[in-house]
Amino acid sequence: MQTLLLVAELIIAVALICFVLLQRSEGGALGIGGGGGMGGLFTARGAADTLTRTTAILAVLFFATCIGLNLLALHGRNETSILDSAPVTPGTSAPAKPAQPAPLPVGPSVPKPQ
Repeated sequence: MQTLLLVAELIIAVALICFVLLQRSEGGALGIGGGGGMGGLFTARGAADTLTRTTAILAVLFFATCIGLNLLALHGRNETSILDSAPVTPGTSAPAKPAQPAPLPVGPSVPKPQ
Protein backbone atom coordinates (compact mmCIF):
# COMPACT_ATOMS: atom_id res chain seq x y z
CA MET A 1 0.00 0.00 0.00
CA GLN A 2 2.84 2.34 0.87
CA THR A 3 4.53 1.71 -2.47
CA LEU A 4 1.31 2.40 -4.33
CA LEU A 5 0.83 5.71 -2.51
CA LEU A 6 4.45 6.67 -3.13
CA VAL A 7 4.15 6.01 -6.88
CA ALA A 8 0.88 7.96 -6.97
CA GLU A 9 2.52 10.86 -5.15
CA LEU A 10 5.40 10.96 -7.61
CA ILE A 11 3.03 10.96 -10.59
CA ILE A 12 0.91 13.69 -9.00
CA ALA A 13 4.03 15.75 -8.24
CA VAL A 14 5.25 15.58 -11.84
CA ALA A 15 1.78 16.46 -13.15
CA LEU A 16 1.53 19.34 -10.68
CA ILE A 17 4.89 20.71 -11.82
CA CYS A 18 3.82 20.47 -15.46
CA PHE A 19 0.50 22.24 -14.87
CA VAL A 20 2.13 25.00 -12.86
CA LEU A 21 4.68 25.56 -15.60
CA LEU A 22 1.95 25.65 -18.26
CA GLN A 23 0.30 28.60 -16.59
CA ARG A 24 1.42 31.94 -17.81
CA SER A 25 1.84 34.76 -15.37
CA GLU A 26 -0.40 37.84 -15.37
CA GLY A 27 -3.51 35.89 -16.30
CA GLY A 28 -2.43 35.09 -19.85
CA ALA A 29 -2.93 31.33 -19.44
CA LEU A 30 -2.03 29.33 -22.53
CA GLY A 31 -3.11 31.93 -24.97
CA ILE A 32 -5.00 29.31 -26.95
CA GLY A 33 -7.66 30.74 -29.19
CA GLY A 34 -8.00 34.32 -30.19
CA GLY A 35 -10.82 36.58 -29.17
CA GLY A 36 -14.36 35.39 -29.04
CA GLY A 37 -16.85 36.29 -26.46
CA MET A 38 -18.45 32.93 -25.70
CA GLY A 39 -16.18 32.01 -22.78
CA GLY A 40 -15.66 28.42 -23.90
CA LEU A 41 -12.91 26.01 -22.95
CA PHE A 42 -10.36 27.13 -25.51
CA THR A 43 -10.52 30.84 -24.96
CA ALA A 44 -7.88 32.53 -22.85
CA ARG A 45 -10.17 32.72 -19.84
CA GLY A 46 -11.41 29.14 -20.23
CA ALA A 47 -7.88 27.76 -20.45
CA ALA A 48 -6.82 29.73 -17.37
CA ASP A 49 -9.82 28.48 -15.40
CA THR A 50 -9.15 24.88 -16.47
CA LEU A 51 -5.45 25.06 -15.55
CA THR A 52 -6.21 26.72 -12.22
CA ARG A 53 -8.86 24.14 -11.35
CA THR A 54 -6.60 21.24 -12.38
CA THR A 55 -3.70 22.65 -10.35
CA ALA A 56 -5.93 22.98 -7.29
CA ILE A 57 -7.19 19.40 -7.64
CA LEU A 58 -3.65 18.06 -8.05
CA ALA A 59 -2.50 20.05 -5.01
CA VAL A 60 -5.29 18.56 -2.88
CA LEU A 61 -4.41 15.06 -4.10
CA PHE A 62 -0.72 15.67 -3.37
CA PHE A 63 -1.46 16.72 0.22
CA ALA A 64 -3.86 13.80 0.68
CA THR A 65 -1.21 11.29 -0.42
CA CYS A 66 1.34 12.97 1.89
CA ILE A 67 -1.00 12.61 4.84
CA GLY A 68 -1.76 9.01 3.85
CA LEU A 69 1.94 8.15 3.69
CA ASN A 70 2.50 9.73 7.11
CA LEU A 71 -0.36 7.76 8.63
CA LEU A 72 0.99 4.53 7.15
CA ALA A 73 4.46 5.30 8.49
CA LEU A 74 3.08 5.91 11.99
CA HIS A 75 0.89 2.79 11.98
CA GLY A 76 3.50 0.22 13.05
CA ARG A 77 5.42 2.54 15.35
CA ASN A 78 5.85 1.93 19.06
CA GLU A 79 4.16 4.89 20.70
CA THR A 80 6.12 5.30 23.91
CA SER A 81 7.45 8.50 25.34
CA ILE A 82 10.83 9.05 26.93
CA LEU A 83 8.97 10.84 29.70
CA ASP A 84 7.22 7.56 30.65
CA SER A 85 10.49 5.74 31.40
CA ALA A 86 11.95 5.71 34.92
CA PRO A 87 14.66 8.31 35.52
CA VAL A 88 18.20 7.02 35.90
CA THR A 89 20.15 8.52 38.78
CA PRO A 90 23.90 8.87 38.35
CA GLY A 91 24.78 7.15 41.69
CA THR A 92 23.03 3.84 41.03
CA SER A 93 25.10 2.69 38.10
CA ALA A 94 28.23 0.61 38.69
CA PRO A 95 31.55 2.25 37.86
CA ALA A 96 32.89 1.22 34.50
CA LYS A 97 36.00 -0.94 34.42
CA PRO A 98 38.93 0.36 32.45
CA ALA A 99 39.28 -1.35 29.12
CA GLN A 100 42.00 -3.97 28.71
CA PRO A 101 44.70 -2.90 26.28
CA ALA A 102 44.54 -4.71 22.99
CA PRO A 103 47.17 -7.39 22.48
CA LEU A 104 50.00 -6.50 20.17
CA PRO A 105 49.65 -7.94 16.70
CA VAL A 106 51.85 -10.90 15.97
CA GLY A 107 53.94 -10.53 12.82
CA PRO A 108 54.57 -13.25 10.25
CA SER A 109 56.67 -16.13 11.43
CA VAL A 110 60.09 -16.27 9.84
CA PRO A 111 61.86 -19.64 9.67
CA LYS A 112 65.20 -19.72 11.49
CA PRO A 113 68.32 -20.62 9.49
CA GLN A 114 69.82 -24.06 10.16
